[in-house]
Parts: sequence; structure tokens; C-alpha cells
Amino acid sequence: MSKITAAITAVSGYVPETKMTNKDLEQIVDTNDEWIFSRTGIKERRILKEPSTGASDLAAPAVLDLCKKRGISPEEIDLLIVGTVTADYNFPSCANIVADKVGAKNAWSFDINAACSGFIYSLSTGAQFIETGKYKKVVVVGVDKMSSILNYEDRTTCIIFGDGGGAVLLEPNEEGNGIIDFQLHSDGSGVHYLHQPAGGSVKPASAETVANNEHSVHQEGKQVFKFAVTNMADVSEEVMLRNNLNGDTLDWLVPHQANLRIIDATANRLNLSPEKVMINIEKYGNTTAGTIPLCLWEWEPKLKKGDNIILSAFGGGFTWGAVYLKWAYNS
Repeated sequence: MSKITAAITAVSGYVPETKMTNKDLEQIVDTNDEWIFSRTGIKERRILKEPSTGASDLAAPAVLDLCKKRGISPEEIDLLIVGTVTADYNFPSCANIVADKVGAKNAWSFDINAACSGFIYSLSTGAQFIETGKYKKVVVVGVDKMSSILNYEDRTTCIIFGDGGGAVLLEPNEEGNGIIDFQLHSDGSGVHYLHQPAGGSVKPASAETVANNEHSVHQEGKQVFKFAVTNMADVSEEVMLRNNLNGDTLDWLVPHQANLRIIDATANRLNLSPEKVMINIEKYGNTTAGTIPLCLWEWEPKLKKGDNIILSAFGGGFTWGAVYLKWAYNS
């Protein structure tokens, strides 16, 4: 019997309608379009502005569209995993709410909190349930409503992030396609360089924490940049070497869309030509766990069965990793 691998058989994405351009940010904070674009590669981002909406309202449309594209009912989903740091509530999990909103009545569900690495952590986890034969249909979501934890007076962070997310369906494959290998890492000593200071058990919400904007993203950009450039490139190269891949045999790099300079540095390290690198940061900014599935969604028409693809991410905490997969279908 052939080895069972977990293959992506459908992909979908969702972004809010409201655009926030660099020009819009010029009216809010001391910055300008040229400063933002030259340092990040971002021109605009999407913002979920409707009241009483959360990450589940970004994830649910993507999951429903995923089911429609694959021709399945949400009730056929066995497991739903959501990678996010902006769940609707501290509890219950965002995945529980998404499952209810889409009608995945037979699925159990949970969240994975790995910041910008949330999607590849979730994808690698979901794949195990397929490979063991336990489940036939696992949905993996990467989504974040980053506007909910931004301080729009802090020009070092508010210019970077946007809202959005995507979803993939994993199913068994015996043709040698699907997820072939992955390598994941974490280093908690990086907590102070990129984190949300208040709202957890160490510093619960109070009038003081709200007044001090401690429920917003805190980032020390230079340190994060240094770690991200090194670790994304290192782990991607490690997975490629382990699987006898090089710049010629790799068809696509799908990097986390944190910063165009980080993406370029990773691609250069892997000797990849620019046309093999998926980039949409100029339209959506950094949607944290949502960036990689949004890229797969947009590039799906260009993907061919058997394509060699590396997914690579780095996130707060720190977390980082890479996934090697062979695309399983022609669009």
C-alpha cells in the first residue's frame, strides 16, 4: 500500500472590502506613502470595520467557499484548526465559533497560537490526522484581525498589518503529492521583541493597561528583522537540502508577507528567481497567520499538479518554520 500523505485539495481566501491606503494612514499618524513603501513594500491593507465582528467573520466565508469549490458539505469536515492570535474571545476558541458559523456540526476544532507562523504550525498539525488515517477531511485556517490589536498612534506597527485570512482542505493522497516534509521551531526568549504586553494572566486588563495602549502589538523592529531574515532562510534551506531541492527544482516559495526586504533576502539565500516567489504584501500588508493561505488562494490558477512548493514563516514569540509540499491538482 502506498504511503498516505496529506494533500491540499482546495484553497480559498477572504479579505474585507475596506481598504486603508498609505495615504489614509498619512491622515492618522506621522508617516507618508514613500516612507512606508520603501521600508515594507506595502501600499494598502484591508480592515474589517463592521462593529461586533472578529476573526471568525474573516474565516467563515473562506471555509464556506472552500467547501463550495470542493463540492462538499461542511458536515463532512472531521477537524477544523484555526491559526490565529486575534480570536474573537480569549475563550472559546475561534475554531469553535467558525465551525458553528459554517455548519461543521461533525467536526471538533481548536486554535493554534503561533503568531505569523500560525498557518504552517496548523497545517503541519492537521496533516498528522490525515497521515495516520484517522480523518479524511481536515480544514486548516490562517486568519487574523490585526486592526483589533493595533495602536494607530504607533507608526512603527500600525503601517504593517492588515486583516484577512485563508483556508485549505487536507485530504489523503497516495500519488506522492501533498505535504512531504516540515521543520518547525520556537524560541520563547524572543517574547520581549514582539508581543502583546497586556490582556493575559501576567498583566490582566485594567484601566491602566488600556490607557497605556498595552493591548496593542509591541515590536522592536530591528531585532525582529534580524531574527526573521536569518531563521526564515535557514529553515527553508534546511528543508530544501533534506529533500534534494534547489533554486532550479523548486517551483514556488510562499513566504510569510512580513516585509518585502525579508522576503527578498530569503529568496536570494535560496537562489530563487523573483518569478518563483509569491508576493502580495503590497495589497494586504501583514495579515499574520493569513498571509500564506492568501498567497496560495491568489496564485492557485498558476499552480500545477506536482509543483514543488516551500512555505516559510517567522512569527512573534519567536516561532518559525518551513513546509515542503507537492501540489496535488491542476486548477
